[in-house]
This record gives sequence, structure tokens and C-alpha cells, in this order.
Amino acid sequence: MHPLNNPFLEHLGVELVEWREGHARMRLPLAPHHGNRTGRVQGGVLCTLLDAVAGYSGLYVEPGEPALEAVTLGLTTHFIASGDGTAAIATGRITSRGRRIFFAEAQVALDSGLVVATAMGNFRYVSARG
Repeated sequence: MHPLNNPFLEHLGVELVEWREGHARMRLPLAPHHGNRTGRVQGGVLCTLLDAVAGYSGLYVEPGEPALEAVTLGLTTHFIASGDGTAAIATGRITSRGRRIFFAEAQVALDSGLVVATAMGNFRYVSARG
């Protein structure tokens, strides 16, 4: 696993399980507090995973290099299925990149393989806070 360096994602229990140039994969072991009134994964949890994994796909740097940071400019999300599972697996990949802005797509599937949500986002690189 890779370090997230993101207190909110760490609080949720998200794990960055795969990270390389243009690609990220995250895993969230599902617990009752991630659910909605129907007992399924709450949509806000799925949106958080989609936003995070799409963003992280554009932030990879080799170990020892200065970290990159970005903010989300827009995220279009589609909920396409609902199901049960013990983990949510989010995958993101860059579709296009310029000097300051990149575009990425993402999906979240349950550990059963059922894809439950997809998204497309655009992100702007920002200066690291120091």
C-alpha cells in the first residue's frame, strides 16, 4: 500500500493499493457506517472515492520527488447499480493532461465485480502548501 497523506480518506478507511503514472486504485473495506437507510453504500461515500481516485491518478511522482497537489474543478458522477459487498474498489486513470489541468475517469465496483458508479473529472494542479 501507498501512503495517502489525506486525513479525511484515512478516517474513512480508504487504502491506496495501487499507484503509478496515470493510474490509481483504492480500496475501502465497507462497514455499517458507510451505509445509507437501505443498508447499501451511501452515495456520498461513492462520490468521495470517485473524486479521490480520479485525482490521485494525476498526482503520482517517483519516490523522493516533490509531491504534486491538485484541486477538483468538476466531477460528473453516474450511479449505475446498487448491490452488496464487503469492499468498494475504485479505479482512476488520466484521459488527458496539460501543464496545469488534467482530466480523469473513474469507477467504483464492489468486491463482487459489480460496477456501481462512474465519473469523469477535471483537476487543476496547485502549488504545495508550505
